[in-house]
Parts: sequence; structure tokens; C-alpha cells
Amino acid sequence: MESEELNNDLLPYDIGKTSPDILRDIFRTDAYQGTTAGMSDGYTQGNLAVMPESYALDFSRFCQRNPKSCPIVGVSDTGNPLMFTLGQNIDIRTDIPSYNVYRDGSLDSTIPNIRDLWSTDSVAFVIGCSFSFEEALLQGGVPLRHQELGRIVPMYETNINNIKSGPFGGSMVVSMRPMSVADSIRASAITARFPHTHGMPVHIGAPEEIGIKDISQPDWGEPTEFCDNEVPVFWACGVTPQNAIREAGIPLVVTHTPGSMLITDCRSSEV
Repeated sequence: MESEELNNDLLPYDIGKTSPDILRDIFRTDAYQGTTAGMSDGYTQGNLAVMPESYALDFSRFCQRNPKSCPIVGVSDTGNPLMFTLGQNIDIRTDIPSYNVYRDGSLDSTIPNIRDLWSTDSVAFVIGCSFSFEEALLQGGVPLRHQELGRIVPMYETNINNIKSGPFGGSMVVSMRPMSVADSIRASAITARFPHTHGMPVHIGAPEEIGIKDISQPDWGEPTEFCDNEVPVFWACGVTPQNAIREAGIPLVVTHTPGSMLITDCRSSEV
């Protein structure tokens, strides 16, 4: 994999104003494998889970029972990697910068495409991502530190249990953005308008109350920085299914790599 610096040279200058289809064309080349934060402002981004059809019904129920963490925005037909409901020519096998491959519940590899892993039995689920509402936060005057620093948003496993379905269970994963108390109130009101991309925060302040021992050591993503008088604000995160998948121990499941999302053609305000 090329360095992040070299990868970034392949992107358009203003990634926020670049259309999703142009960015997906770049991702298909396997040349960029980084974060999609700040890309295609106003368009819905999604997390991915691909599994055999025999597990799809249980996973669908799992998402329905845990809608804060797992809001489904699209499901493929069995064996068909093209997601016409989410955009023109979207191919789940190639249109995400980076994929995680889980075998028997353990992370096996991280790869730039899944052409060789997709089968006639595969079903893909796309789950709304909080990157989708970040433009609205910025427009509302709420700063986003991870974007300012050029880092992947930090994510943490919590002690909040998911509601099980079949083999899928585990605990909720949250993303965190530091901000002032006043901005946290503003952010709550703004993100309440986006229920299909996690909606309002699930927790503000006191990370230990949700089982996070060290805020400086995220389980996924990269550490961020706090300014004076800021509090951590936590949103349910679409990495939650990866916890559930690990617990389920399915022979083969593919997900997005945390921070690397599917950018759809769907407007965030219309999903």
C-alpha cells in the first residue's frame, strides 16, 4: 500500500466539492486506500458488510434491532454487486478505498478490492455513516477536529450491549468528536435530522461511563486533540457490525476498513 501522502496526491484538490462518481472512479484503481472523511459534501456515506446469504436474514434483524448503530441504507440482491438504489454504476467490489476481510471471526487481511471474494451467494449491506452529517455540522458552525488535523475520526468499543439476532451480538462502537458544551448542544440538534446516519449523540462527556478507559487510545481510527473546555461527544458508529461479526465467527465476511466508506449518490438530507 502506498503512503497516505502519495495517495492524497491522486485526489482532486477540493474533495468536498468532488462528485461521488469521480471519487469512486479513483477508488476503483486501487491507488487510494485512505479515509473518505470530508469527501463529496452533502452525500451519504456508508459502512459495508458482505456475507453469505444464509446469514443475511439474521444480520438484517440485528440491524433493525440496533438502528442507532446500524441504520440500513441499502441491501444488494444476492450475488449482484451493483447497488443501483444508491447510485449510478456503484460496484461494491471495487468502489470503497479499503476492505477488511474476516475469517472465522478474526481479521485476516486488509485489501483494496474484493473482486476475488465476491460470489453468487454474497449479500451486501450498506449502513449509514456519520461522515454524512459532517458537512451539516460545519455549516452549523461546529468545528471538526479530525478533519482539521487530517486524521481518521477516533472510534471506541463501549460497554453498551447490542440486542442480539442469531449469531450477531457484541457491543456498540462509537465515534468521538471533541467540542465545546455549546457546540455539543448545537451538534445534537443538527444531527437529529439525520436518523439514517446515526442521528443524535448517544453520550456526551464522561467516557468511563460507557466503558472507555483511555480517550487518547481509540480502538479504531486515530487519536485527536482537545482544546480547553471541550468535552467528548459520542455518536453510534457503523463499525458496530464488525464487533458483531467477530463474535459470530462466520467463515468469511467482508467489511469496509474503518474510515474508508462507500460514497453514494444519495443526498444526506434525502435519505
